[in-house]
Amino acid sequence: MAKTAKAKSESNSWNTRAGHTGCNHLAVEFGKTLKLALPMVAIQLAHIAMMTIDLAFVARIGVESVAAIALASRVYLVSITFGAGLLAPIAPLAAQAFGAHNLRRMRRSLRMGLWMALLLSSPIVAFALRGEEVLLALGQDSNAARLAQQYLFGLAWGVPAALGLLALRHYMAAVNRPEPVLWITLGAVPAKGLLLYLLINGQLGLPRFDLFGVGLASTLVNCGTFLTALGFAIMCRPFREYRVIAHLWRFDWPSMRQLIVIGMPISIGALVSYGLFSAAALLVGHISSSALAAHQIAMQIAGPLFMVSFGISTAATVRVGQAVGRNDGPGIKRAGMVAMLLSVGVTSIMTMAVVAARLDLVHLFLGTSRSEGDPTSKLAAEFLLVGAFFFVAEGLKGAAAGSLCGLKDTRVPLLLAGIAYWPIGFLFCYVLSFKVGLGPIGIWIGLSIGTSVYAALLVLRFQILANRRLSRVET
Repeated sequence: MAKTAKAKSESNSWNTRAGHTGCNHLAVEFGKTLKLALPMVAIQLAHIAMMTIDLAFVARIGVESVAAIALASRVYLVSITFGAGLLAPIAPLAAQAFGAHNLRRMRRSLRMGLWMALLLSSPIVAFALRGEEVLLALGQDSNAARLAQQYLFGLAWGVPAALGLLALRHYMAAVNRPEPVLWITLGAVPAKGLLLYLLINGQLGLPRFDLFGVGLASTLVNCGTFLTALGFAIMCRPFREYRVIAHLWRFDWPSMRQLIVIGMPISIGALVSYGLFSAAALLVGHISSSALAAHQIAMQIAGPLFMVSFGISTAATVRVGQAVGRNDGPGIKRAGMVAMLLSVGVTSIMTMAVVAARLDLVHLFLGTSRSEGDPTSKLAAEFLLVGAFFFVAEGLKGAAAGSLCGLKDTRVPLLLAGIAYWPIGFLFCYVLSFKVGLGPIGIWIGLSIGTSVYAALLVLRFQILANRRLSRVET
């Protein structure tokens, strides 16, 4: 009896210690993920600030210029998003190499990322320089297309630097040092404002460049931020010890092939997502122009929520990738689940704040008072209320997709995106809006359903792969 009691006591003591150890591991993982995610989120918010500054300066030129910038952004973002997808694998590849203490693989990941950025730049620049023809082929107004091309003429030349900075950003995050890109991006915000003021208005003896000046300001900022980040990567510790640009001229086909194999599904998946949201906007516009305006306002207000999701997604990719490099089965599962919980928690808090202040936010965006209750502002506020679950699901989706990217699993998520977004999401958008009679609200409910299904499928996929990795380590 005494031996039995002693054994039970020792067993309970061991379980208690194991429980405390598990809690400690979770706390440590949470702290590291949060430390990595915060700079990534701040970088995304700084980019929103620069876009807002662009819009503020362009609005002074005229309403037609604002519309032209919106059209040009559609042309530019489609191609740059595709390129960004092919650069995304730098994060998991470099993170796995970092976790395995393999400096050679780390260097190869960045080197081939910079090569990829250079190779992608030519077709993207060529596409942007033909922006007017593309917009005219899509049936846009000739004057708006002409103004959009002026902006693209200034913007296109900064593509190589923008993609190069993205490659460096993924690499620095992978080695737990995202702060240099954060400080560089924050410094670029006032610099962008100053350049816009000088180039648009023709100060210091410069001619007035108007919309061309807006694009040129972005190009100059992209070039400046890329060169500064490259300087950090070459000369500052700890990057200097990694010798990140050693043998930069060497082309490594196996590493390039990895970028393409992992990154192509990410690029196509981004276009699938972009296509759904564009189709949803077209459906809303088919109902009324007022509904479309409300839709755009609600999406713009929700922009920071999407940026938070993107930042945490990148952190999830890095943390899971580092655990893979260490061959740490429990760490893989822990990193992914902590990132998902963090993303859901943060987006839930931000969503509650947006829902609570939705009327004030809409009127602030429109520059009107709450007493001016026009149908557009009311509908935009309703979109934000209905979209609450959509925003949280988007946060979960981002973290789950980032975790799977850390495992270099991108092809199955692309298949899941095709299923969740189109046969489910778009179908619900159409049926609820036009068949059930819910109007534009039905479209937002459909977006919520499609995104929620996609998020659930990604979480399930990660659980399956993480458990499979865990069983391999245990055996």
